[in-house]
Amino acid sequence: MTPTFRHLAATLLNPYWSYAQTGSAGLKVLTGLLLFASGIGIPRAAWAQTAPDSSVSVAETSRERAVSHLPASADSSERSLNGSGETQLEVGLSHQRELRQRGLKQRGLAQAEDSTQEGTELSVKAAIRLALEENYSLRDVKLDVANADAQVREAWGALYPQINATGSYTRNIKTANPFAGSDVTGLFSGGGATEWVTFNEQARTDDNAQTEPITIGEFRERQRQGRREAGITPGGGGNPFGVDNEFIGAISVRQTLYNGQAFSAIDGAQTLKQLNKKAVDRQQQVTVNEVRQAYYDALLARRQVSVTQQSVERARETYQEITQQVSTGTVPKSERLGAEVEYKNQQSQLIQARADYQTAVDGLKRVIGIDVDRPIQLSGTLDTENRGEYRQVSVTDAVQEAISNRPDLEQARLSAELQEVRKDTEQSSYLPTVAAVANLSMSGRVPDNRTVTLSDPNDPFEFDTNTRDFFADSYWNPSASVGIELSWTIFSGFQRQSRIQQQEVALRRANLQVNQLLQSVRQEVRRAIRDLEAARERIGAQETTLETARTNYEFAQQRLKEGVSSPLQVREASRQLDQSRLNYLRSVRDYLQAKSALETALGIPAGTEENLFQTASR
Repeated sequence: MTPTFRHLAATLLNPYWSYAQTGSAGLKVLTGLLLFASGIGIPRAAWAQTAPDSSVSVAETSRERAVSHLPASADSSERSLNGSGETQLEVGLSHQRELRQRGLKQRGLAQAEDSTQEGTELSVKAAIRLALEENYSLRDVKLDVANADAQVREAWGALYPQINATGSYTRNIKTANPFAGSDVTGLFSGGGATEWVTFNEQARTDDNAQTEPITIGEFRERQRQGRREAGITPGGGGNPFGVDNEFIGAISVRQTLYNGQAFSAIDGAQTLKQLNKKAVDRQQQVTVNEVRQAYYDALLARRQVSVTQQSVERARETYQEITQQVSTGTVPKSERLGAEVEYKNQQSQLIQARADYQTAVDGLKRVIGIDVDRPIQLSGTLDTENRGEYRQVSVTDAVQEAISNRPDLEQARLSAELQEVRKDTEQSSYLPTVAAVANLSMSGRVPDNRTVTLSDPNDPFEFDTNTRDFFADSYWNPSASVGIELSWTIFSGFQRQSRIQQQEVALRRANLQVNQLLQSVRQEVRRAIRDLEAARERIGAQETTLETARTNYEFAQQRLKEGVSSPLQVREASRQLDQSRLNYLRSVRDYLQAKSALETALGIPAGTEENLFQTASR
């Protein structure tokens, strides 16, 4: 091509190239082919602008390794194109790879390529054992059992003796005189009339002529004189019954002899405990099934990575073979571009497959209940060694086994029993409660001034003083009592009857839920058997399809080497092989998951491997 014609073609086609940069990948390739045909080539900077997002650049390292392993003949043929548009294309591709590698480092996507990092090896059985200890849902329902234990002890506590102790202390700053304003206060203000009457009566009746009756005024004056001689200052105007310090301490004991509601509460708490235990058993079965489902999903994702890697390798080989054929001129250059596009697409799918695998592993960790940062290695494989298991099980026998073994069915029955107990508890409120009671108390009235005035019984005008101890018996007084208490609610405004009606409605609802769950179990078992049989049949069909696809791919490769087939046919055969392989792996995964779902539907105890029944005739 002459320089003048080349300049003219560049003037006409370069605007189309600028427009193609904003369009689809197909438009870019078409415009690039026109530029190659014209011998103009694409500027390196312009080609770099067409580079896709570097997020797909993780697979470029594999592509570069593939290009580096191209045969020497292909490499020499590339070098022989110096000065042509093809050489400029390779320069642009090299720059594109550099940009993508730079994006790879910036985004830290190199970790996504390492899907086989070191970690704890975990088989499906080990994962189940770990989940039975660490699963959050299972640990939560186990707390319900612990709570039910506490409720049982609480219910029994209503029948145990109730012992209460009370105590109080009162400091009387000022107490009112209950006799203020009445003439009786004179009795407590220095000499009493009773003592005066007694003195005069003795004076009249004795044989001593010197003793004569006296007036009450003289009697009181002589008493005041006697107190002064004894050093006693009489008080007055206060409350003679008031004290400065008052202490009260009491212990009461109450023993229930009969309480119908308490007895029903014990039955209800024990039923609730059994109900929660059944909930734990069912949650264990559900947890085992969830772990298996997540584990098999992770295995499939890992195998999908392996299959995609094989697809990448085949695409690389196809790219190498077409490159050799382009160098010999047997196929057009557009075939190599198509092979390269297919190769890069497979690399993108490999990136996504590795990300899906990591997501599946994280989901497995969540179900098990371990830290998402804890590295693990799956040691299991997708295989179906015992594919004939459960083949001879009839639907009728399977349903009967599920009805007999499902903990959630027993849990629903216990829930109905619990409602019956609650109804009995409400009916017990019509009966009385009887209890024995005993009380023991000690009260103390201790004044600050514990000095008392003592009078001579033979001489009312002779006085003395005495100071008592704080714990003197005259200040402290014990008391004790025993008895029987009877409490009986005769009428409560029809509240008890309404509560009993509510419990009857709850009981009917619980029985309906039992019947509904029974039907659901039947349907679940039937569906699980159908799913297992369908998965088993799909495995057989996919095995045949996979073998056919593998033979077809080998034939396509052979025909391509002999020159009687096109690379497009090889790529199509490769895609069919990959799809067949993935379909087979999915059918195996579906079979394993269906088997686990059937065992869960049958209520097989968690962690057991043996079957609950062998054949349909059992």
